[in-house]
Amino acid sequence: MQSHTALRPSICTFFCWTKCSPFQCAIETTNHLVQKIWANNFCLFDANLSRSSGNHRPVVTQVLPPDNQQMTDETFKMILATAENNPVSSREIYTVYVEKLCRGGELLDVARLLHHLRNKQLFLSAKTYNTLLRAAGEGNDFELLSQIFKDFLASCQTLSSISYFNLAKGLSKATDSVLLLDFIREVSELTFPRSATVINRIIYGFAEYKHIDKALLIFDQMKSLKFKPDVITYNTVLAMLGQAGRLDEMLHEFAAMKEAGMVPDIVSYNTLINSSRKVGRLDLCLMFLQEIVEKGLEPDLRTYTALIDSFGRLGNVEESLRLFTDMKRRSICPSIYVYRSLISNLKKAGKLELAINLSAEMNSRASDLVGPKDFKVKK
Repeated sequence: MQSHTALRPSICTFFCWTKCSPFQCAIETTNHLVQKIWANNFCLFDANLSRSSGNHRPVVTQVLPPDNQQMTDETFKMILATAENNPVSSREIYTVYVEKLCRGGELLDVARLLHHLRNKQLFLSAKTYNTLLRAAGEGNDFELLSQIFKDFLASCQTLSSISYFNLAKGLSKATDSVLLLDFIREVSELTFPRSATVINRIIYGFAEYKHIDKALLIFDQMKSLKFKPDVITYNTVLAMLGQAGRLDEMLHEFAAMKEAGMVPDIVSYNTLINSSRKVGRLDLCLMFLQEIVEKGLEPDLRTYTALIDSFGRLGNVEESLRLFTDMKRRSICPSIYVYRSLISNLKKAGKLELAINLSAEMNSRASDLVGPKDFKVKK
């Protein structure tokens, strides 16, 4: 049998001399040759070292199996050799390999390569880890998904909301609660003392995908770990239960929050008010508003918007106007939504003169009012 060296001249070889970064070169080369497969199940992207004295940089050698075929030990060794022979750009080389394997659905090979990187304390980019999280979740490989997330944390890079959403989406399909709780415990130990921040974001990720029971499972486990749920944790749980219309559970957790010594903030109360008004419990809304005042908290625009709109929709425009006056007395600038809500509800109640006066007031203050631009999500 011929050696790989003997076969080398017949292998598809690509030479790319460029002034771009090694990573850009690697990506461009991969995109150009990704479909060229060698007869012995290899795709080789090759480059020679530059003999000139300029600042040209060589494209790295790459050896990859075709899609849907597991790489052999020999291929794996060739991948490692390629990276080791290019120490300056080894991370970029591994990135190209890992992403190619990921696109081909070769999760076993991905796990093998990541294990090697872990042993060498080498980490990939945040973008690559997000790609891996998504692929592992789609492949229902929960063990790999968990390990990728832990590697991501160990890399000390900033995890975006997308990272937590990818994790939650993948783990939401897991049916083994023991596996989930073991993972949470490991993450909490890995990230201590900032564990609460990380676990809070995991809970929020599950909440976004409406997997409330799993989020509550993690929330309950937090109480038995080194760290305890904080105000942000409780606010997340309150919002999750409120949005799901599970009012009794929300009120129970609010009571438990205070029993645990947590001091509710204005976010807590706004969540309670908004959730209560959605199910028509305006008595609770007023009770929470009174509690806000008694505790010395300052109601904000969100507080008043929820209350003014709720009372107005139920025909109690007098209470809406009272709250509107109180809001301005506290020097809280009304939003255009508050004005529109009041005007609409006043018209429905037959109070046309008041509606006209408010409309004129709104138009005269148009440039100062909080509007759609102020509610855009900052990226």
